[in-house]
Amino acid sequence: MRTATRSLALYRAAELRTIETLAATQPLMQRAGLAAADLATSLCRVHGASLLILAGPGNNGGDAFVAARHLRERRFDVHLVFAGEVGRLPKDAAAAHKRFIDDGGHVLDCIPSGPCWGLIVDGLFGIGLQRPIGGRHGELVLAANALAARDHCPLLALDCPSGLDADTGQLRGTSIRASHTITFIASKPGLHTGDGPEHCGQLSIAPLELAAERLVRPTARTVAQALFADCLRPRARNSHKGSHGSAGILGGADSMVGAAFLAGRAALKLGSGRVYLGLLDDRAPAFDPLQPELMRRRPEALLAAGLDALACGPGLGVGESALALLERACALDIPLLLDADALNLLAGAPRLQQAVLAREAPTLLTPHPAEAARLLGGDTGDVQADRAAAALRLAERHRATVVLKGCGSIVATHDGRWFVNTTGNPGLATAGTGDVLSGFAVALLAQGWPALDALLAAVHVHGAAADERVAAGIGPLGLTAGELIDSARACFNRWIAARAG
Repeated sequence: MRTATRSLALYRAAELRTIETLAATQPLMQRAGLAAADLATSLCRVHGASLLILAGPGNNGGDAFVAARHLRERRFDVHLVFAGEVGRLPKDAAAAHKRFIDDGGHVLDCIPSGPCWGLIVDGLFGIGLQRPIGGRHGELVLAANALAARDHCPLLALDCPSGLDADTGQLRGTSIRASHTITFIASKPGLHTGDGPEHCGQLSIAPLELAAERLVRPTARTVAQALFADCLRPRARNSHKGSHGSAGILGGADSMVGAAFLAGRAALKLGSGRVYLGLLDDRAPAFDPLQPELMRRRPEALLAAGLDALACGPGLGVGESALALLERACALDIPLLLDADALNLLAGAPRLQQAVLAREAPTLLTPHPAEAARLLGGDTGDVQADRAAAALRLAERHRATVVLKGCGSIVATHDGRWFVNTTGNPGLATAGTGDVLSGFAVALLAQGWPALDALLAAVHVHGAAADERVAAGIGPLGLTAGELIDSARACFNRWIAARAG
């Protein structure tokens, strides 16, 4: 499972260029190439194996030349294909190319057809790629992917898989599908969100003897327990249900009661002392037969129940009655989470948008990309093109703490901070998982967690529960939302116990 106790700093390409400028007197390319060669050696344990190294026209190609030189010294059979012009190489890359040649290395124009490869290294393009890969470079990318599959060998990307935008996780046309990526100085957001995890494979970081955070303060981090560790406290022995908050779930319109039940069960099992369901469907069951501890109230009574936190949206519907209830919910001076149909109503109701902006208590929004697109007045493609930027716009526009769900969920605050979650798997791509996430978050809000800590922890444990289920052989195909709840409870209790110990 990918749950982590330590949060990683994330840097966009422009920030990394600043770090490189501040460290310009240090031999960063030599360190990067050596780190790449060390990892390549560990991945290819066959003595004298044939290695294919692709070097591009920039500094990423320079890293590849350095790595190739070290691998030749270790008696590997190195075949290096250079897709660039020597006269146009940057200064450091040109020096790396010259030393490779001076030490007896040979540069090829095309991939030889004879060898069975023990390892392929992608050093074509690193960070900062802003155009689709095509032409000769595109052909080399396709060939590398095909040869790695043919020979069942590792495909190691240097810094970032060529064709992947390291800032956003968006593909730029053809892209390397690496089995491993070694990224230099610090990690990048695009390696953790969007298409990044699919194309990076196993990720490792080579800091190159730099303390990046001392040089440039990061605005983004990965989500990890360290970010909310102070809230992971054991319960006092002398406590009661009132000590742990009352959470409300507003939703459950006709034919959608199950969504509210899932959110309520999740809230109960992540520790809320009481959970109340305000169901809009008058014909809904009087109680949840699988979780009778949940208390049903009429929606109007729920809003007057003295809650500590409220989640609106699971199965809410988009009718006038739902809109009126949402307007009343916004007037409550308690943390408010809006999900699903509550977000769809918010997107189309300027009066509701003003009510959200006028709130003093915390507001949390939990959209998936299509809901985010409606809120921003764009389309899903625009949101996915730069997920972090979309989440930050939503947070600023609504003065809210936001999670943009998806592969590498983005948590953003209205003061410009943002985080990328690294737990979870495709098993979460099923109905009801968003309702469960809302239940987790409102439970923590009801227990007095600050809004950002609650959302970070809820997103992280939500993904960790899915990872635990898959590790146990349950999913990803066929994993259901309800199966996440008990696993999340177990994960959370382990985290608290470990923190206390």
